[in-house]
Amino acid sequence: MKGSTAYKSILKRGLHIGLLPQMAAAVNPSTPITLDHQLDVFPDAGRRLTVAQYAGHVDDLAARLWAAGIRPGERVVIYKTANADHWMIASAVSRIGAVVVNLSPALDAVTVAALIERADQPSLVTDTAKLDILAEIPLADLTKRVVTVGGERPGTTSLASLAGSPRVAPVVRPIDEAAVITHTSGTTGLPKLVVHTPRTQGLRLIPQWRLLSLMRKKETVAIHVPFVHSRMVAAMSLALLKEYPVLLMRESDPADVAEHLLAHRPALIEALPNSLMEWEPLTDDPRTPFASVKVFSSTFDAIHPGTMSKLLKSSHRRGALFFQIYGQSEVGPAAGRAYLRHSAHKANGRCVGWAMPLGAAKVRVVSRDGRPPSETNPGSIEVAWDGLAKTYFAEQDRYDTNRNGDWWRTGDVGYRTRLGCLHMLDREVDMIPGVRSSLEIEDVVLSKLSELSELVVVPGPDSQPVPVICTVDDKPLDPQRWRAAAAAFPQLADPVQIPQADLPRTATLKVQRLALARRLEKQWEDDKD
Repeated sequence: MKGSTAYKSILKRGLHIGLLPQMAAAVNPSTPITLDHQLDVFPDAGRRLTVAQYAGHVDDLAARLWAAGIRPGERVVIYKTANADHWMIASAVSRIGAVVVNLSPALDAVTVAALIERADQPSLVTDTAKLDILAEIPLADLTKRVVTVGGERPGTTSLASLAGSPRVAPVVRPIDEAAVITHTSGTTGLPKLVVHTPRTQGLRLIPQWRLLSLMRKKETVAIHVPFVHSRMVAAMSLALLKEYPVLLMRESDPADVAEHLLAHRPALIEALPNSLMEWEPLTDDPRTPFASVKVFSSTFDAIHPGTMSKLLKSSHRRGALFFQIYGQSEVGPAAGRAYLRHSAHKANGRCVGWAMPLGAAKVRVVSRDGRPPSETNPGSIEVAWDGLAKTYFAEQDRYDTNRNGDWWRTGDVGYRTRLGCLHMLDREVDMIPGVRSSLEIEDVVLSKLSELSELVVVPGPDSQPVPVICTVDDKPLDPQRWRAAAAAFPQLADPVQIPQADLPRTATLKVQRLALARRLEKQWEDDKD
């Protein structure tokens, strides 16, 4: 089977992640998968696998999960310490026809308990470290069973104890029924459970398949995204079907990242925007860890033009580009744009690109007040295509409030230029009176102050925009340099500096702006008292 044949089969029958490793092994069993850490579930497997070995491990895990009593149609929550085996376990759950429910290891016990309860008596796959975190949660009441990875506790079943279980035939989920459930970032409260079907997952591969066609050789793809995220499904699927060697990265420390990039010299890096910002100092490393990169790819959140420019200039590849994808868990990839080395520094950070080519999503901007959407009167961004998530699990009414026929309201506001480029200015819930775009302010000021590692504009007292700043190594910021950099935005209050480690973040490292604003409000109230 060729990769293109497998891809066409997925478009027709849907993407079933339980079948994907076997399909990839049929395309090329020797394709290497390298990890920057050990697998918790197979500690003796090492850090270098072939796709054939990977597929064998998934089949083995599927047999163990079946032996544990899990059956087709059952929901299986996976909540464990961050590790590449999360995606392997998810594939095994899918292989026996059960429904994967991926929960981020960054979630706290209260949130996890609420989501498990919403999943309505699922099985839970976890580890002893997370069981300690959930010690006060009545798991016996909320779940059918608890299966552990690496260790055992009373009342649970360990995967290790089920080694050697007889293999079982794969079970294929219906193309339009729930297959994988992921959760939203939770920037505005309790995350929502987003339902993906084989059809929606398969369709989301279309835009990225074309992007990967830019890589003519079978070069390494480095993936550094949360193993629990819907984006991981697409990234792994495409890389394996294209027969690209894969480097799966968990660690984000720049020193560790540099060693792996130098050892494997990837041609493509898929990473979180905030991870790429954290890796910016590597662009000055004389060993040139980004020299081999032809394509930088990022989604989840907008990225600052300065970061793109530094990364592209550190690549030694002719025609290196940074491809930014605009989308969200509910819609998948909706728009995108490529930035080149000579122009990235001049980019408007609010421009997130154009709708993808034929067969992908349609994008429109709808008026919020009856007047035509424009730069000064932004409208609501909406997306339509068959790749939209099917529903929010157990929250159909909440899903329906965002759905208008074929169109999904993203919650972002923006406008289109005369050339059709989509500009995303802010999340609607984050808009501040008198501020055209908080994100634009952040782009501009960050580009002028290299000592800033993060800048977030949130509403303060009387809705005044307050810049919250973090600096490299948490050093004090020169007030004069700040005033010069922020001179174009006189509406800003004086900056509040905090350690970067104190920023509340989501599982994909987005700053939780509302939580940050509430924290500052409480601090100001306490100061008054």
